[in-house]
Amino acid sequence: MTMKKLFCVLMTLAMLLGVSACNGSPKQEEEQAVEEGFVPSLDTASECSINVAGGYDNFEALEAEFDRFNEFYPNVELKFTKVDDYNNMIGTVLNGNDAPDIYVNYSWMFGRDQYKSSIDHAQDLSDPALRLDLDCIRSNIILNTGDGTLPMIPVFSNTYGMLVNNDLFEKEGLAVPTTYQELTDVCKALKEKGYENPLMGFSKEETTSIFTLTVYPYFCSLVADDAEAVKKLNSFDPSAGEYLRPALEKMVQLLNECGVDLEKCNEISNNYDAVILRFFEGDVPMMTCSGDTVSGTKKRESRSEAFIAHPFAYSFVPVPMSEEGANFLDMPNLQFSVNKESKNIEMADEFMLFLVSSEELGLMAQNKGLMSPTKDLSFNSMYAAFGSVPEDRILSPEVIGLTDDAVKQLRQAAYAVGTGSMSIDEAVAAYGTLGQ
Repeated sequence: MTMKKLFCVLMTLAMLLGVSACNGSPKQEEEQAVEEGFVPSLDTASECSINVAGGYDNFEALEAEFDRFNEFYPNVELKFTKVDDYNNMIGTVLNGNDAPDIYVNYSWMFGRDQYKSSIDHAQDLSDPALRLDLDCIRSNIILNTGDGTLPMIPVFSNTYGMLVNNDLFEKEGLAVPTTYQELTDVCKALKEKGYENPLMGFSKEETTSIFTLTVYPYFCSLVADDAEAVKKLNSFDPSAGEYLRPALEKMVQLLNECGVDLEKCNEISNNYDAVILRFFEGDVPMMTCSGDTVSGTKKRESRSEAFIAHPFAYSFVPVPMSEEGANFLDMPNLQFSVNKESKNIEMADEFMLFLVSSEELGLMAQNKGLMSPTKDLSFNSMYAAFGSVPEDRILSPEVIGLTDDAVKQLRQAAYAVGTGSMSIDEAVAAYGTLGQ
């Protein structure tokens, strides 16, 4: 009896171990699913058409994702449609007979009456039944609606910084600056080495000017933890202009200590092509710009005779405005919504399930040349410097709570002071009325 009992116990243990090995633990199953990547949840023989609407002239990076999705669903036709005057027309398009299944949306549209249709037509993407991997996206750029719903998901992100000629820095034996003192020191050193314009940027208009790109991240660092300041700034309280003063003073200090020649900057005709091509001349060590501008660099390498003749390595880094280091101003760039009235909503949701992952969003951002909205920024070395910024220096207007109107006032003030049309005192006093 003893031997029989022992034999039974051993057989039972063996069977239990066998079942465990076959089934695996929940954690093992989850890890296996992650390794396998996207797994279709619908009939892969399904036939339908999915239309994505946006304002781009072309969207080759998204079309590459269409091709990858068709590997799973070969009979699903996916297309991108450009809508002219997108911001003003998307509401009308959504209310029409040929409404898109998926469409571009923007956080700044939320809460504005004129863009109400763009929000009202959006499916709640926070619904757990959709199984979207929202955890792969940096939480600070996900729209905070206040009620937990999510009408849009970031597919690209944006930030401000400066293009750096890495070969030039290496040639001159200089390190790319990471603090304000290092920035001013390197500008002086470059001046002494014969570089007339160590730091340049677009300055003909207010939007993404050298003034905005340097002052905005620094300003956010000053008010990030001051709820009362944010409240006054958003309500255009007459006293709120004083919150701009330290940032405006720092901007003027930067322009002076780095020897920025605004007359030379004014020769740059626009904040995209002209900024890139001027940088590709090879004699500008640092050129302020936005991530949007950076996205156009690769295609313009072949359009610059100077760059073709003398190519160089370059990267995009934050502008260090304090001794603590640079701030990473983290902002959503482009966001996708699913039309909740789509006739093919199940397949539209399936495409979003496919797209919203570190791998696919990373690949699409890399193909577009923009920053990925995911926590993993390793897909594009161009943005590596931002990935190493400490978490406490990553700032998001969405999290801080600054409205777009308040930010516009900051930009107007910075432009007026930077160009000399207003003193700092005048700009501070005019807060709430600037640009009117």
